[in-house]
Amino acid sequence: MAFSRFRWLPAHLSRWCAGRFVWSLALSLLIVLSSLTWMHTPAAIAGLNDDRFDGDIFALYAGNGSLVPPKITFQEALKRPSPTLLVFYVDDSSDCKSYATVLSQLQAFYGRVTDFILLRVDSLPQGKTNDKTAPGYYYKGVVPQTVIFDETGKVIFNQAGDLAFEQVDDVFRQVFDLLPRAESVELKRRPVNEINTELVKS
Repeated sequence: MAFSRFRWLPAHLSRWCAGRFVWSLALSLLIVLSSLTWMHTPAAIAGLNDDRFDGDIFALYAGNGSLVPPKITFQEALKRPSPTLLVFYVDDSSDCKSYATVLSQLQAFYGRVTDFILLRVDSLPQGKTNDKTAPGYYYKGVVPQTVIFDETGKVIFNQAGDLAFEQVDDVFRQVFDLLPRAESVELKRRPVNEINTELVKS
């Protein structure tokens, strides 16, 4: 018996329309169910506290994509009469994601007088090198790793891990012969993308 909605049509057309109607209804139901399933899927599967890749960590978590890539090479930085901050990192490490904000804050204070060289470990050549002008020479195999060179190119700080701003700031205070934090006025942290006017080399 043909579907009652199409009773006015001849029998063979009525069956064809009824079949088409049932298929349209089934397809619509499938689309609705698929949409509901898709809506309950999390929008992002990566975040600050996990080890998943979700893009450039400095642009995402520090709001400062200007840190990467470095403006000059490591070899050029060692030849300049200014300190160098070398950091090894990867984009899929929660420690590196957390440390990205610290590095951005450091750049706000010291970016005009220090060369910031931030390197993804993936970009380093494989194997250990004996060339002290190659950044891979200083890499210990752990991320993040921070190495600070004074203006003569001598390593004065080399530590792995998600460091506090104050730890690295103390090293820079020694490099620039600034008062220790206990004896100086508390520096007001600016938004990370503002130009730093605190330190200017004479």
